[in-house]
Amino acid sequence: MRIIKIALGLLALASGLLFMAQGSGYFPYPQESFMISETRWIYWGALIAAVGLVFVLWGFSTRRRY
Repeated sequence: MRIIKIALGLLALASGLLFMAQGSGYFPYPQESFMISETRWIYWGALIAAVGLVFVLWGFSTRRRY
């Protein structure tokens, strides 16, 4: 379960950062994307990245059972 939390957290973190990069115009690919230079995607990306970071930290703080 610990690995699943960390993997999902990293996926959400990467997705959120990608949303933020496209929303701010730093990553304009694909060129016909509706997300490019749209401010609302910066906020959505920040929210998704924050949730991903929480999942990663939660996964690392979980103790292993032996």
